[in-house]
Amino acid sequence: MGKAQAMCAHSGGRLTEKRKRILEVLLRSETPLSAYEVSDAYAKSNQSSMPTMSVYRILDFLESELLVHKLSSTNKYVACSHIACDHSHEISQFLICNQCQRVKEIAINKSIIDELDKQVINAGYTLMNSQLELDCLCDACNAGSA
Repeated sequence: MGKAQAMCAHSGGRLTEKRKRILEVLLRSETPLSAYEVSDAYAKSNQSSMPTMSVYRILDFLESELLVHKLSSTNKYVACSHIACDHSHEISQFLICNQCQRVKEIAINKSIIDELDKQVINAGYTLMNSQLELDCLCDACNAGSA
């Protein structure tokens, strides 16, 4: 949480107690969560409820601070796996197991996105979001289906 607080302070934001608790819910989860699932998990772990609209606002804040990622394909959220790192990262991409729903955040080189952007421009389009969400099967699920 110290690193998350420092990231917020650096950008002029504040990691309030409620924001911390929402981030903790996502850090503890093994799978992505919708705002409603975050709200339910928050209520269970804090013995108090929070309106879903407040959860959405907090998730928007945490996303703007690069502490969580929103998966467009499922409209769910995951905590950034690089919060505690002290080094710079490449561009985050997501491997999503279509069986157990676990997500692995990986980094790809910016040159790959740059090349993709060139291809998009050549096709007469503008890239609006370079986040890739790849439909995969994790090793554990793959071993179980063999």
